[in-house]
Amino acid sequence: MKTLTIGILGGGQLARMTSYAALRFGFQVAIFERVANSPAAQLSQLNFVGEWHDEAKLAEFARVCSVITLENEFVDASVLHHLQSLGTPVYPTAETLACIQDKLIQKQTLQTAGVAVAPFQSIGSKADAQAFAEKHGYPFVLKARREGYDGYGNRTVRSEAEIEPAMTALGYPKRQLMAEAFVKFKAELATMVARNTQGEMVIYPVVETLQENHICKAVKAPAPFASDILEKAASVAQKAITVLNGVGIFGVEMFLCEDGRVLINELAPRPHNSGHYTIEACVTSQFENHLRAILGYPLGSPEMLTQAAVMVNLLGKRNAPVELSSLPCALQYPHAKVHIYGKADSRIGRKMGHITVVGNSMEECWHQAHAAAAAIEI
Repeated sequence: MKTLTIGILGGGQLARMTSYAALRFGFQVAIFERVANSPAAQLSQLNFVGEWHDEAKLAEFARVCSVITLENEFVDASVLHHLQSLGTPVYPTAETLACIQDKLIQKQTLQTAGVAVAPFQSIGSKADAQAFAEKHGYPFVLKARREGYDGYGNRTVRSEAEIEPAMTALGYPKRQLMAEAFVKFKAELATMVARNTQGEMVIYPVVETLQENHICKAVKAPAPFASDILEKAASVAQKAITVLNGVGIFGVEMFLCEDGRVLINELAPRPHNSGHYTIEACVTSQFENHLRAILGYPLGSPEMLTQAAVMVNLLGKRNAPVELSSLPCALQYPHAKVHIYGKADSRIGRKMGHITVVGNSMEECWHQAHAAAAAIEI
C-alpha cells in the first residue's frame, strides 16, 4: 500500500499539531510555507518553500500529495482553485474558503441561510460608518474583511471621532472594511465541527473561551452553562458548517447574548485554538478528526474522557529568541500537559504554546493550568 502524503499549506503550530496526528497514522507530511524552518517543518518529511502564487512550486508540491489542506485562511482561494485544477483533492475547497475568508461574504452567506448573526454592513467610506452608527449605536466593531485574527484586524469604535483613526489603522482604503453591531454578550462560546467528504458530521463539546484584548487566553470545557444553551449553540454551529458544505474541521466562535440568543461570531476553516484541549480531553482530537474528514474516513468520537478540561495559552512575554529554561518550573504541576510550538523567536502576545489540564473538577483544572502557565516564560 502506498503511503499517503498529507499536504498542508502553512507551517505554523496548527500544521505542526496536525502533523503529529498524521505521523501517528503512518502518513507522510508535506509542508508548503513561505519561509524555511517553520514549526511544522521540524516534523515533516517533505518541505516546500515558496510564495503562494508560485505555480511551478505549487505543482511540484501537489504532485507528491494525496490530499491538500490548510492551516489558516490567509491563503487566497485562487491558490486552492489552482491546486484543485491539478487534480489533487483539496479540503476545505476553494469555494468553501472563499465564503469564509471574506468576513462580509461569510456573514451574508450565513444570514441568507437563516443563521443568526449580529447586524453588519460593508463600509466603503466614513459616511457609511457614520450611517451604521446612527442605526445601531456606539460602540460598534470595525473589521478588515480579510486576514484578521486574534484581534488583529478589529477596532472597537466608541464615538464618531474614532471612526477615521480606526479606518486608517485597519488599512483603509487599501483594505476593504465592514462594521458589526456591538453584541452585549454574557459569554463567548466555541465548538469544533468535523464533517467528512460523505457529509458525516460530529460536533465537539461547546466550550467557553476567555478573551483579553481579542486574544483567547483560556478555554473551559465544557462551557459552564445549562444544557439547553449548549444544545442551542451546537445546533447553530452544525447549521453553519452544513450551509458552507464544509469538509474538514471547523472552529465556530459564538456569542451567548444576555437575552439567551446564540449568534455566530466567526468561522475558521481549520483546527482552532479553542479545540486544543481535545488532544488530551477527548476520544479523538480535532487534528485527528480533521485528517479523517479530508480523507473521507469514518469520524472519531468527540466525547470528552473527563468531566473537565482547561486550556491556557502561553503568550510571548518579550521580544527575543525563545528561552525554555523555565520549562521545568511548569512541569512541577503533575497534571499539566505542556505544548511548545517550536517557534524560534518570541514576541509579546505571540502564541508560543499552550497548557492543558484535565480532571473531574473545573476549579482544580483552572488552578493547575494557570499556575503552570505562570511558571513558564518563553
